[in-house]
Amino acid sequence: MLNIHKPFHQKYRPSNLDELIGQEFISITLKQALSSQKIAPAYLFNGPRGTGKTSSARIFAKSLNCLSSNQPTPKPCGKCDLCKQIADGNALDIIEIDAASNTGVENIRELIDRARFAPTQARWKVYVIDECHMLSTAASNALLKTIEEPPAQVVFILATTNPEKVLNTIQSRCQKFDFKRISSNTIFKHLSEIANKESLKCEDQALKLIAKRSNGGMRDAQSLLDQLSLHPDGINTKNVQNLLGEVC
Repeated sequence: MLNIHKPFHQKYRPSNLDELIGQEFISITLKQALSSQKIAPAYLFNGPRGTGKTSSARIFAKSLNCLSSNQPTPKPCGKCDLCKQIADGNALDIIEIDAASNTGVENIRELIDRARFAPTQARWKVYVIDECHMLSTAASNALLKTIEEPPAQVVFILATTNPEKVLNTIQSRCQKFDFKRISSNTIFKHLSEIANKESLKCEDQALKLIAKRSNGGMRDAQSLLDQLSLHPDGINTKNVQNLLGEVC
């Protein structure tokens, strides 16, 4: 049977808020919102690519809907059907939209029409709109109307790398979370853990170089490590420099 390789950025994606790396303030705040049952109708996750915005959105969706609890929980089990479906991206009531490919008002109007219906399986419908700054002005205004008067048990999570392009009227109606670049030292420690789990032959200096060149993005660092793990000589500084095009 064919053994399909799972990329490191998927294999080691955080499964709960405690595993969210480098975003402690956001993790603490979202866990408190879940514990206190104070769920906002809309959130804006802003920050550089690869810092955990989409992962946090999926974790929040699991926390709202985990079947092991009869209410939102900061510790989703990750084992129930809904948790697994959300992690795999195929839960009916968790809708992820790439705004870069769905910029028009007709796309958002379809979304709004669907939002009026009760969830099929989950307790909460969650709409994750990635790169929401790419929405047209008409689409943004249509979305604003729904965020102002949201249907019951519906949460919108907007993610963007360019918050300055998001309408101020939308920003003012969302709880805003700023995802920061992850420190090189934190990324290095995480890469070391992955290398240990995968039994990879690595030089510490090579991992530190990967961490430095990832520019605060964990996903980029994991992808670089994944690519370098295929080299027969192991992960050393020279191979990292060759991959990155650096002068040795």
